[in-house]
Amino acid sequence: MSPQASGDAVPISNALAPPPPARVKVWDPLVRLFHWTLALGCIANLTVLREVKTVHRYVGYVVLAAVVIRLVWGFIGTRHARFADFAPGPRRLLAYLVALSRGREPRYVGHNPAGAVMMLALMGLVMTCGVTGWMMGLDAFWGERWLETLHEGAANVILVMAIVHVLAALVESWRHRENLVLSMINGFKRAPKGSDVCHAPAAD
Repeated sequence: MSPQASGDAVPISNALAPPPPARVKVWDPLVRLFHWTLALGCIANLTVLREVKTVHRYVGYVVLAAVVIRLVWGFIGTRHARFADFAPGPRRLLAYLVALSRGREPRYVGHNPAGAVMMLALMGLVMTCGVTGWMMGLDAFWGERWLETLHEGAANVILVMAIVHVLAALVESWRHRENLVLSMINGFKRAPKGSDVCHAPAAD
């Protein structure tokens, strides 16, 4: 009987192998800075700064600039920051939503398909708010009612979607036993295992 079979010895390669990491770095500093800039800027402009016109305007410009930077970072950034890593097509989004409705959705190390769509939609709405807000300050569009309506409408949709986003993050944190708010602060998430999805498929 060999030493390994008898239990008298452990192979050197196994004994020296490092244990698997308990957590992995997922969100880089720019992604985290973008997330909190967007969150705090939108909260401020939708609440306490809504009628403080000058500050409201400049906070809007900061948030708009953050979205533009994030769009660029989505093509040249780190692995989980890239759109290619998380932006889903219709089939993958539908498959995830069906699994979610059955309580069998997989855990994603990066953005899950529903979260990715929510993020992209929020970015589009923030850009709509930022551009229409800038246009409202131009002489060419001064007093244009349709522009004000579009700006206000986009802002109100952002508010609703932000509430849904927060609730979804809390539910997902509970479902997968992982603090997603903390992960967006320190950048770390639990290391993948089992059926966890590390990245988006090459084809959708």
